[in-house]
Formats: sequence, structure tokens, C-alpha cells
Amino acid sequence: MRDLVNFLKQADIFYQFTPAQLEMVGNLCQERVYAPGEDILEEGASSKELYIITQGEVDILVDPALVGRPEAPHEQVTIATLRRGQSFGEIALVDEGLRSATVRAAHKDTKLLVIARDRLMMLCETYPQLGYRLMYNLAADLAMKVRNTDLRVRETLLYGSKSTP
Repeated sequence: MRDLVNFLKQADIFYQFTPAQLEMVGNLCQERVYAPGEDILEEGASSKELYIITQGEVDILVDPALVGRPEAPHEQVTIATLRRGQSFGEIALVDEGLRSATVRAAHKDTKLLVIARDRLMMLCETYPQLGYRLMYNLAADLAMKVRNTDLRVRETLLYGSKSTP
């Protein structure tokens, strides 16, 4: 458990958590391992889990045809690559909606910590201070991701660039 708590301490979404709070979160985690090229989540599917990368990288992909570009080939486009300590699936904690992108393991033995939404929400309700800190950190993380995506959209619209993330 000590190794897990030390890892969680370094993850962005658990910034300023106490050791006791990190241990409570650690008790909710399950580890999953994925092979390179294996889909973790599919765009348009439902899922109620938060994922934190402990090893490897994942690619975030979208199908341009699904976002109003029917003339685009049905090839997924990588819009971001996430690494150790980063998370994905945060929006499902808020709205339980369908996944907005496909997430694919990019490296051998990509390891993820997976936390079920219902268990995490129960922890947040039981310990409101922990819940506040988590939601604040998630909001900051999502804001950064939205700003990065906005920048890429602007570059594409203004310059027609196809810069890689």
C-alpha cells in the first residue's frame, strides 16, 4: 500500500491530499494491464470509471466522421498522448455520459489504476473535504485539457496545421 500511496501523491488529481486520504483512495483502486494497441475505452461507449496511468502511455483518439466531418476518412486521429501520473475518464465522474474519445494503450505493459465512479463518489460524500479537493483538482486538470484542445483547434483553423500533440 505504501508504494501505491507514494504514486498517488505524485498524480495531479490527488494534489494536496493527506497520507490518510491517499490511503482511502488507494483502497478503491484496481490495477489493469493493457497490451500496445489495445483499446481501453471506445468513443461513444458508456463507462463509469476514472483511470490513472501508472506505467506506459495512452493515446486519445477521435473519429472525425463522428464530429460532423462526414467527408473525412473513418480513420481515428490522435489528439493527445497521456503519460504516467495523468488521468482520463474524469467527465464520467460528473455526467455519466458516453465517452468522447477512444483511449488506446501506446506501450507494452501499460498499467492503469481504475476507480469505479460509485465508490469514489461515496468516499467524497463521506469525507466532504476530500471530495472538495478531488473535484477542485479534477476541474483544474480538465481546464488544462480544454485549453490545450482549444489551442490546437485555433492552430488548425488559423494555420491549417496538423501539429502533433
